[in-house]
Amino acid sequence: MPYSALIIDDEELTLRTISRSLRQDGFEVFTALSGEDGLKLFRDEEPDIVLLDIVLPGVDGVEVLRQIKQANPNAIVIMMSAYHLVERAVEAMKLGAFDYLVKPFPLDDLMATLHRATEVLTLRVRVRDSVESEKGRYNFGRVITHNPATIKMLEVARKAAETDHTTILIQGESGTGKGVLARAIHYASPRTSMPLLEINCAALPDALLESELFGYEPGAFTDARRRKEGLLERASGGTVFLDEIANMSTSVQAKMLRVLEEETFMRLGGTSIIKVNMRLIAATNENLKNAISQGRFREDLYYRMNVVQLYIPPLRERKEDIVPLALEIL
Repeated sequence: MPYSALIIDDEELTLRTISRSLRQDGFEVFTALSGEDGLKLFRDEEPDIVLLDIVLPGVDGVEVLRQIKQANPNAIVIMMSAYHLVERAVEAMKLGAFDYLVKPFPLDDLMATLHRATEVLTLRVRVRDSVESEKGRYNFGRVITHNPATIKMLEVARKAAETDHTTILIQGESGTGKGVLARAIHYASPRTSMPLLEINCAALPDALLESELFGYEPGAFTDARRRKEGLLERASGGTVFLDEIANMSTSVQAKMLRVLEEETFMRLGGTSIIKVNMRLIAATNENLKNAISQGRFREDLYYRMNVVQLYIPPLRERKEDIVPLALEIL
């Protein structure tokens, strides 16, 4: 698909040269000779990519970047700077610039950077399409039930979904749709455009589950040759769904308790504290109170997870749903 680019630079020769290359590559191009004009064009035209010089008359490039990011935090801005302004370019990177090019730069370097930027844009489109598809698939409105207890449970789930941070515990027998309910909650929540990452605690041995959840640093164990981000880190801003939570070892439970209490964790073998921003949805087919009395599950973690409790009745307890569900399958 064609993309648009806004070039903000006070050198007319630079504008003409870059514009020509971008148009030949299929871009729609807008140009501005000042920061003020660039900001106006950015608001009016909403370009996909901005090429922004640091040195501009009036409002300088770093301030233009700051205002662009305030207007659209996801804007892709590529900074352009001379060698002696590398420190300002670093400041721009901290403000969220996508990359910076040191003048004078070969046009091949520019096009390679733009190619990476368009890959990000293409991925964003795919993610949006995927989210919209999943929203349609996992939608509370598509749940078929005439059972009063299930209807009441879904009302509670909808309200819980609207909150941003509430931890949810889903209980029910295997096959009752706990995973479907977890996805419906995520896609009805304010975190809908962020990741939903799932893991089945019963499917992995303790050591592997721990490394998958928290990640690890090089040398943390024999085969740890490079750093790996864990599921909690990769789900930042989104939702983590832990299925079969009763199968989690007590040592991993202790670490999850810290995540819920302090919103922090450390990778295996690491010393840096990592801040995490995610909603936890946990599910189990076991009675956790029995697991607590047997010493297999931490009581403090149970109460941390059990902020909103949802119980999905098995089909034998809601016989009024059998025929409607069968007709839906047919």
